[in-house]
Amino acid sequence: MKQNLPALGGQNITLIKWLTFMMFMMFAMTTDSVGVIIPQVIKEFHLSMTAAGAFHYVTMSAIAVAGITLGFLADKFGRKKAIILGLVLFALNSYLFAVGNSFAFFLGLLVISGTAIGIFKTGALALIGDISNSTTEHTSTMNAVEGFFGVGAIIGPFIVAYLLRAGVSWKWLYVIAATICVLLILLALAVKYPQTKRATDEPVDFKRTLGMMGDVYALSFSFGIFLYVAVECAIYVWMPTLLTGYHGPAIKVATYALSIFFILRAGGRFLGAWLLAHYNWAAVLALSGLVILACFAGSVALGINAAVFLLPFSGLFMSVIYPTINSKGISCFPKSLHGAVAGLILFFTCSAAALGPLAMGAVSDYFGQPKYGFVLATGFAGLLFLGAALNWIFNPAGALLGKLEQSEYAANADAS
Repeated sequence: MKQNLPALGGQNITLIKWLTFMMFMMFAMTTDSVGVIIPQVIKEFHLSMTAAGAFHYVTMSAIAVAGITLGFLADKFGRKKAIILGLVLFALNSYLFAVGNSFAFFLGLLVISGTAIGIFKTGALALIGDISNSTTEHTSTMNAVEGFFGVGAIIGPFIVAYLLRAGVSWKWLYVIAATICVLLILLALAVKYPQTKRATDEPVDFKRTLGMMGDVYALSFSFGIFLYVAVECAIYVWMPTLLTGYHGPAIKVATYALSIFFILRAGGRFLGAWLLAHYNWAAVLALSGLVILACFAGSVALGINAAVFLLPFSGLFMSVIYPTINSKGISCFPKSLHGAVAGLILFFTCSAAALGPLAMGAVSDYFGQPKYGFVLATGFAGLLFLGAALNWIFNPAGALLGKLEQSEYAANADAS
């Protein structure tokens, strides 16, 4: 299947990459600011923590549903149309935050926001295959994309904190994100995107996406994503609660533990983009999984005095796992299916983001202390490492990735 990639020229491809980077940074500004927004929502609407937590669960659930039900749009109508549709919906919806005054209204907007993210994120993830010349470049680019997502996760909470100090409502974060989104839409409209030809005459619809549930590669990589996200969410959802009981000499580290984690995660993804271009991806995943397991197990066994250092440090090694599993899972399929499989993996991603913290909270409530939730998270980390180690040893997707390297990317590489 020959792509139109070479005809676009290096300048256009570079611009498309930067547009994709900025899209991920922009929506991370909103989704990863929920931790600093929820306390304000609790005070503003007099809510319980469980009710206010809907700001996180509703968004993740909407992204999950949109990923699996609408991911095929990127294959059916093209990456550009799917991306612009999602961005337009996101921008219009985000501006409405400025006029809202009720919790129910905001939850409704978050449903629409999550749906929009699900549409343009699957389009953007599918696009990465179209602008890559090899599966290795695909994985490297995916790490760079998620690196910019990590930057957005740092910028968003900073903006909210600045707004609150200035006496301005947190709602204006969404207005800022919407304005950035409008600029991205204008640029996206002006850029020529590569065209992906369909490999078969099979209908491109929701039914085909569901059919992927029976594919062993799609399910294996999706389950790996589920485990990783459950581990990561343990940090940014529950680590601040765990460390509230810390009053030792490293109190400043505890105070900024989440920021340290996000900085290490973002920086690690840019480092990961280089590592994965030079070293075996399966080995990198296995080593990273081992260090993450050690960080969680050490935090549980040695207590809060160790956790204050080990949990934030795990971000450096978490950084490479999500984009790499995502990339290899998508690369196991022809480019004409990248939108559908990206949507399926996104469904597992956001399902874990909703269910993982919920399960940890329930376990912590049952036993009366947040550390027991981290015992569960350590179990997730153990399964994640086991899967990564087995993947490194047996390399089950190696032959398929090699075959698709030739059929899907060779023409682009020869022409570039």
